[in-house]
Amino acid sequence: MANQAGSKSFLSLVEAVDNVPYDFDFSSLYQLLLPDDPRPHGFMLPSIVEKMPWSAEFEVDHKSRTVQLLDSSGGEHTLEACNSSFHTTIDAAIDQDLFASVHGKHSEMYRILGANQFTCLERFTASLFGIAARGAHLTAFVRTTGGLKIWIPRRSPTLFTYPDMLDTTVAGGVKADNTPFECIVAEADEEASLPADFVNKNTVATGVVTYLTRGKATSAIRPDVIYVFDIELPESIVPVPKDGEVAEFMLLSVDEVKGAMFRGEFKPNCNLVMIDFFMRHGIITPENEADYVEIAMRLRRKLPVPTVPSL
Repeated sequence: MANQAGSKSFLSLVEAVDNVPYDFDFSSLYQLLLPDDPRPHGFMLPSIVEKMPWSAEFEVDHKSRTVQLLDSSGGEHTLEACNSSFHTTIDAAIDQDLFASVHGKHSEMYRILGANQFTCLERFTASLFGIAARGAHLTAFVRTTGGLKIWIPRRSPTLFTYPDMLDTTVAGGVKADNTPFECIVAEADEEASLPADFVNKNTVATGVVTYLTRGKATSAIRPDVIYVFDIELPESIVPVPKDGEVAEFMLLSVDEVKGAMFRGEFKPNCNLVMIDFFMRHGIITPENEADYVEIAMRLRRKLPVPTVPSL
């Protein structure tokens, strides 16, 4: 499909985010291992492993390239022991100001996806440990006489990440004790002032987008899972910024959204969410997109970490 800027394609927007080669050699990284579970739940850069102020509950083996979290509870309170060990290490990293991604602040807790127990750590450290992050994105659209339009927010200029860029209508990281749907309901109120009853009744879960990304600043590799939701709004419901994270909402046509995507105005992973939306709504089709099959497969990448507990 041709694009307005003439220099990018939908596939190139996907490749900019899902940017780890399929034949990547993970043996160059350290595996993050949890107690009584041989499966790696994260892959860490050697430079991060060396810099991390590990607590005594972690055993680093440079020969096997593993970071093993030990069960210091004797098996009686493994969950509490695991979480405490991560918290101690992360607190030390924050206190010593070792990593730019934690920028001296604490954040909400993230689950380690696929862990046999409810193990969690701070959101901003997920990329350091290479664990799979969980996000939830809601695309709100309106059917008008001029065709389908999408509510697009501009991120606040004061945000630490991607200030002033365009985003999905509502989005947020899924907190450790929330479901993806609970995340969307909360964020829809906090970010867009959308009526909770309407969101509860009309939000549709449409699947997931998964990818494996390597950061430009640190080269850390992070698997990502985005739970995707749609909601059709009547013209009478207008999103309004509430918590300061959104500067404004704009109701844009499909062509206007495409143009902004190709001009690089969107937060990069939101391009994947919008492409998924376009494919599901028949805007991107096999007839008008030569890379249709490749794009579809790249939006559902198999991740190198477990997504469910072991049996």
